[in-house]
Amino acid sequence: MKISVERSVLLKAVGQAQSVVERRNTIPILANVLIEAEGNTVSFRATDLDIEVVDKAAAQVERAGATTVSATTLHEIVRKLPDGALVSLSDDGTSGRLTVEAGRSNFSLATLPKEDFPVMASSEYESNFSASAPVLRRLFDKSKFAISTEETRYYLNGVYMHVSDADGGKVLRCVATDGHRLARIDADLPADAANMPGVIVPRKTVAELRKLLDDDEMQIAVSVSETKVRFATPDITLTSKVIDGTFPDYTRVIPQGNTRQMTVEAKDFATAVDRVATVSSERSRAVKLQLSEDKLVLSVNAPDSGAAEEELGVAYSGEMLEIGFNAKYLLEIAGQVDRENAVFMFNSAGDPALMQEGNDSSAIYVVMPMRV
Repeated sequence: MKISVERSVLLKAVGQAQSVVERRNTIPILANVLIEAEGNTVSFRATDLDIEVVDKAAAQVERAGATTVSATTLHEIVRKLPDGALVSLSDDGTSGRLTVEAGRSNFSLATLPKEDFPVMASSEYESNFSASAPVLRRLFDKSKFAISTEETRYYLNGVYMHVSDADGGKVLRCVATDGHRLARIDADLPADAANMPGVIVPRKTVAELRKLLDDDEMQIAVSVSETKVRFATPDITLTSKVIDGTFPDYTRVIPQGNTRQMTVEAKDFATAVDRVATVSSERSRAVKLQLSEDKLVLSVNAPDSGAAEEELGVAYSGEMLEIGFNAKYLLEIAGQVDRENAVFMFNSAGDPALMQEGNDSSAIYVVMPMRV
């Protein structure tokens, strides 16, 4: 194999692939990236046996072929090469070495046989549809903060993507929860997605997927089966196993009878919560909300470190209410608001609160209260 690739093109392709590789590996081949050159393209394939990413790039291919080399080492080398350099990768198939050349720099890297590289078995996908990058980005970005990190409840360690019913008909919905807070985000159902099976997309896959979704013009081809999900652009294909478990019935957690409505400017609310939480004890970070007519008082009382209080003007006309929340959860939820106003709906001090952006119910958040 012998190819030449422009440094910035190579860096992007290798960077996407190497981020999937697990740093601590008991199987040496999993630390490597499979490089395959043919025609006028080169592809870089990496896997941790749960996720596989294939990134294609344009290259001058003098000699077709394939080999595997350490993903992180190759990425570090390319990263440190001067911008605009033309990088040459070559191996003769017998020496067990890959030569990387750029200008006056020359590297010789150990390789492993390409035959040993595990390729994820292709799956028969029951549902194939396309969605725009901004739609998928919104669905996953707004829900991923609520993914649970508790390994014992593994079925909560991802975002539940499924087809559901909303007021206007069928929607593509993403839900995540860790038992303390919940995010439920809806988007218009793409054509051909109606028969999609519901799948739990793992946390790591959600993080890797984010890198595919930066181009607003991009259409993403989505394929879903009971065991796998695949997201593809013309250059990058990300395939992942889905979490084998049943996502709980989240509709039971979303409160229906919350009638006390508070409207507040999201940025002001977030900065006020952040300020008063400065004195809260790290462990609980409890913030008390005291609501009276058109007034919200945020307060923290931490006997070890001190107390803080801040008043905000809000739109509220219900009965007086005192309710406590974890400051971190409030900040994360307020951080999801794209428009000016956040609308909170309360019932009582012991019931979960509901939040949405203005009058838009396509994104709703639930947060459990705390004793304060």
